Amino acid sequence: MRIIDVRTFTGDRPWQAVDVEAIDDATVRVHWTDQPYHWHVNDGPEVFVVLDGRVDMSVRVDGRVETHTLEPGTIFHAEAGDEHVAHPVGAARILVVERRGSE
Repeated sequence: MRIIDVRTFTGDRPWQAVDVEAIDDATVRVHWTDQPYHWHVNDGPEVFVVLDGRVDMSVRVDGRVETHTLEPGTIFHAEAGDEHVAHPVGAARILVVERRGSE
């Protein structure tokens, strides 16, 4: 057993993560970041939960970009093949569940 206080987790680089668990072919990780990620497409589904801070999540839908503001407690679910990018507004802590080795 262990307890992770995400409120105090701060990385020394953007998107640094603490591995919480690997369940079958999925990983559960807590990320800290204060910088955007990059546009990407996962090879499987992704569950992205904002724990602290705010994140503007942009997705490409039918050739146009839609941006959704995610607050603490908001879940973003991407299917395999959904192109997206996360832009934190200040620092953010995020729980990510995705296939092991996903981008």
